[in-house]
Formats: sequence, structure tokens, C-alpha cells
Amino acid sequence: MRAWIWGAGLVLASGATQHACAAEPAHAVSGLQWGIPFAGLLLTIAVLPLLAPRLWHRRTGATAALWALALLVPQAVLLGGAGVLASVWHVVLHEYLPFVMLLLALFTAGGGLLLEGGPWGTPAGNTLLLAIGTVLAGVMGTTGVSMVLIHPLLRANAHRRQRVHLVVFFIVLCANAGGATSPLGDPPLYLGFLNGVPFLWPLRHMLPPLLLLAAPALAAFYVIDRRLAAREKRAGREPPPERNTRLRLTGGWNVALIGAVVLCVLLQGVWHPGTVVLLGEPVPIERLAAMAVFALVTGVSLAITDRRVREGNLFEWGPMIEVAKLFAAIFITIAPVLTMLQAGPTGPLGFVLRWTLDAQGRPDPLAYFWLTGLLSAFLDNAPTYLVFFQLAGDGPANLTGPLQPVLLGLSAGAVFFGALTYIGNAPNMMVRSIAARRGIRMPGFFTYLGWSCALLLPCFVLISIYLRLVVS
Repeated sequence: MRAWIWGAGLVLASGATQHACAAEPAHAVSGLQWGIPFAGLLLTIAVLPLLAPRLWHRRTGATAALWALALLVPQAVLLGGAGVLASVWHVVLHEYLPFVMLLLALFTAGGGLLLEGGPWGTPAGNTLLLAIGTVLAGVMGTTGVSMVLIHPLLRANAHRRQRVHLVVFFIVLCANAGGATSPLGDPPLYLGFLNGVPFLWPLRHMLPPLLLLAAPALAAFYVIDRRLAAREKRAGREPPPERNTRLRLTGGWNVALIGAVVLCVLLQGVWHPGTVVLLGEPVPIERLAAMAVFALVTGVSLAITDRRVREGNLFEWGPMIEVAKLFAAIFITIAPVLTMLQAGPTGPLGFVLRWTLDAQGRPDPLAYFWLTGLLSAFLDNAPTYLVFFQLAGDGPANLTGPLQPVLLGLSAGAVFFGALTYIGNAPNMMVRSIAARRGIRMPGFFTYLGWSCALLLPCFVLISIYLRLVVS
């Protein structure tokens, strides 16, 4: 309960800060020094679990809150508290509740699906499961497929001692890259859909970059998994896995509940019945309806799912609580950084944004790919995508026409680079937490970054070559 209080309190405070930032002159909050709390929070996430693991796990919320307060207190002193109540209500309705309720619904329904049997647990079976998850991510979203498939993957490989690579490749393929083919797959593409990009555009144009990443990654995974499995077998440490090859799905009603969540996400982009005013704050009716459905899905899943199903998945609320706490602090401290990006080439981060232009001053698709991607890896990839979408300018008609390579570059960067760090995409942290609670010693921030760079950077080079060929 204390974790939810921390998360709610921080987000409410962030609402006041973001409203104040919007209301005050830009120079009051636009200095690079306002990015220090965000950098400090990232450094804490990276280092503290290694230096003081017990402190980190027992005081995650308090530690994150300290960095949020390091931003909020100075801004409150400089900007005052005008409009605090209105801004808090705005953020609760428009930002935090939609995010948390969506994750909560998918986390609960996904944890209510018990998938047993099948060929998983062998190198070929594990590779097949990752390939299936990569395809399904474009249909049910990276968060949805992560919550459904991470449990059978880890359960089928419980007999293995070396399992870290399973989680790393799962994050890369299922929790990130697979979402490239549909607005339902990943939040950045959904934002593009809301801003006028056709629904089928990702499938038509993002499939080749996805294949350039997924095919080498799946091949590398199979080779690594086969070698590790053979090494354990030679050492006599591998007990025989269960050979129940018949697939059995328990808790099947949760599939329909996940479908309801996906449908709600899609309807928010096409159904706009108007707005209502709640305590002075206008809010789209479709957003309220979606949150109500997410809450209903959570409640129904808890009510109808047999307890033994959740016990089979080792289901517990810890991963959800951890993500809620950390992302509350991330949302707060990231706000000034996004404000600086939104200021454009004349803002404090203008020297970075100018790299998006070629020698003739035209948008460079390759620069958009790498810059959007690198920022997405350390910032939240959805707002980063939106900033660069707006920076490219000229509206969706030109971005899907003459400037289509630019849209392809920034879309690929936002989706694929999300796997580079634990914080690049919301499912990353949740999958990591689930794996850690299953006894897997997950790598720290920098070690994971080393894994992901070794795996992804060669793929990014291939995608860069493809983007250059598209431009020419």
C-alpha cells in the first residue's frame, strides 16, 4: 500500500510542476540544470542495485521520491504553487491513470493465463516461442504479449541454470521490436496513429527493418541457447525437462479480457464522442471509458481466475508496484528534459536537435533514426517519438508522402532502441522484475546495456543501410 501512496503522491506533485512549467516563462525552467534530477535518477537505477541491493529493494520508492523532490522543491520555490489543484487533476485524468490502468489490466489478465506443455524448454522451442511473441506483439501490444509469454518461457526453462539470455532476448524481441508492425504494438506508433498516420502504415513500411533485426537476433539466440544447454548437459547439471508436448491453456477467459483491452486502445484513436468536464477539467469521453474498461478487466480477471492458475505463474503484485513507483519518479524528472526538446533548435538542447538536418538543412532520416533512438533508450520512447514527429513538421500527409523516410527513421528509432535499456519501454522493467522474482540474477543497468548493445548495434547498422537505400 505504501508503494501506491508513493507513486500517487509523486505523480500528483508532477502535475503541479508540469502545469507551472507550462504557465511560467520558458527561461525559468529551460536551463540544462533542470535535467540533473533525471540524470541522477537514471544513475541511481543503474548503480544502487549493485552497491546496496538491500537498500534498493526495500526503499525503491523512497529513493526515487528523493530525486523527484530534488526537482519539485526548487521549482516550487521559483515558480510558486498557482494552479496546483487544477494541474494535479489534469495529470491524473490525462497521463497517470491511463498509463497505470492499462499496465494493470494487462498485467492482471496476462498473469491469469497459464500456458503449459509445448516444445518450450529446448533451444528450438525457445526460439519458436520468441518468434511467436515477436509476431503477436504487433497484435496485442508489447506489454500484453510480455505478460502472457514471459511466464511459460521461464517456467519451461526452470531446469536451466543459465537463463539471463532468455530474458534479455525476450525484452529485445517481444517487449520491443515485435511492436513495430501496428499502432497496437507500441505506444510511439499509437501516437503516430492518433496524429494521422494510417493504421496500416507500420505494417507496410516497418516490416523490413523488423526483419533486419529479428532474423539475426533469433539466429543468435538459437546459437547461444544451444551452446549453453549443451554445456549444462556435459557438466551433468541439466535435469531432464518435462516432456509434456501437448499444449494446455488454463484461464482462457483472460484471452478475451486482453482482447477487450486491445480493442479499447484502438477505439480511442477512432471514436471521439466529445468531452465532459470533471471538477473543472475537460477530458475526452473515450479516455474515461477506456479507463473504466481497464478497471473492469482487472476486477473480472481477479474474480474469475482460479487461484491455482496464478500460483502456477508465481503471480504477485511486486513487479507492478515497482514499475508504478519508478515510472512515477521518471515521469516527474523527465518533464523538464522533454520541455527542452520541445523548445526546438533554439532551446537548450538545440545543439542536439540540429543533428537531425543534413548539409542542405533538410531532415535526415538516418539522423532521425539514431537521435530518436538514443533518446528513446534513456527517455520514455512515446513522448520522444512525439517530439521528433512534431519537429519533422509538415503534418502526417507529408510525413507519409515525400518525407516518408524521415517518418520511417524516427519510428524505427523509437521502437527498436526502446530495448537498449531497462527504462526505454515500460514492459522492460516489468519483465526484469518478474524474472528477478523467479530467482534469475538479472544484470544491472550497465551490464544489460552491454548485452543489448552487443546484440542490437549490428542490427542498427543494417537498418541504417536500409534507410540510406530508401532515401536514395
